[in-house]
Amino acid sequence: MATTLGRGGHREKRSFPIVPIGRYDHRVYELRHLRALEAIAAEGTFARAADRLGYSQSTLSQQVAGLERAVGGAVFDRPGGPRPVRLTPLGRLVLSAAHDVLGLVREAEESVHRFRAGAGRVDVGTFQTVTNVLLPAVVQQLRAAHPGCDIRLVEDEADEPALGELDVLFFDRPGTGETDTTLLLEDEHVLVAPPGAYADGPVPLDRLHGAAVVALPPICDQREVEAHLAARGVVPQVVFRTADNQAVTSMVRAGLGCAVMPVLSLGWPERPRGVTLHPLKPALPPRRIYALTRGTLSPLAEQVVARAVAEARAVTDAGGCRV
Repeated sequence: MATTLGRGGHREKRSFPIVPIGRYDHRVYELRHLRALEAIAAEGTFARAADRLGYSQSTLSQQVAGLERAVGGAVFDRPGGPRPVRLTPLGRLVLSAAHDVLGLVREAEESVHRFRAGAGRVDVGTFQTVTNVLLPAVVQQLRAAHPGCDIRLVEDEADEPALGELDVLFFDRPGTGETDTTLLLEDEHVLVAPPGAYADGPVPLDRLHGAAVVALPPICDQREVEAHLAARGVVPQVVFRTADNQAVTSMVRAGLGCAVMPVLSLGWPERPRGVTLHPLKPALPPRRIYALTRGTLSPLAEQVVARAVAEARAVTDAGGCRV
């Protein structure tokens, strides 16, 4: 409680909060303090160290004062005049630790710089068509732009998209939940047949009912194809299944049966020889290929997606997704 003079000279009583006085811990180590210590030790004088760091001498002195408060003692003996300063025993101890700390900071800064420039590692999930048609150009471009980048590819013919620890997953179904989905292209389904099996031009879907076919495993796009055919009452006779696109066309070429495939599964820009390609009438829904990601991407992963989008557009514009 305190008494003060109010308006008109009258005495008033006011209450002020009581602030407890205790010990304040000044031991806050800042990078700027350590950089100042390192520069002065290297240059020998405050003036040269200030020039090196781009500080005024008064600012540099403040940095040293802050460091000395933090460590609880003087880090330099200052003889005065033009003579160089000398580290105290405490200063030598702190400088040794400062070298370690600032070395780690510089390593971190360099790592961040390389990361932002597109260096580092990227893990990519893929499947046959993307591996054969899109990724060669993507990988080549990334290698040219970032020779030190680490590209890891994992190929799998899974039934459901699972990013797991992957940065980017190419898949022929959209993602779910928190997955970010980028459509790359739409791929027409065609009938692959032995020469002479069908007349040139489109083949009606009902011609496939009961026909011998070589097929991919009934997952992903192949499952959708068979479901659309069944919905129209078309049930082919599957005589062989394989996950190898080239094996499918080899068996068609050998006369084992025909096949319904997305056209890019046959390769691009080269198409398989010894077989004929026919549009289907009516057309089946196209296979859609997506790039799936999740959350914030590294700059390198962003480039994988961007370059895949550009390559998919180039293939589409060149007619690679249709016959």
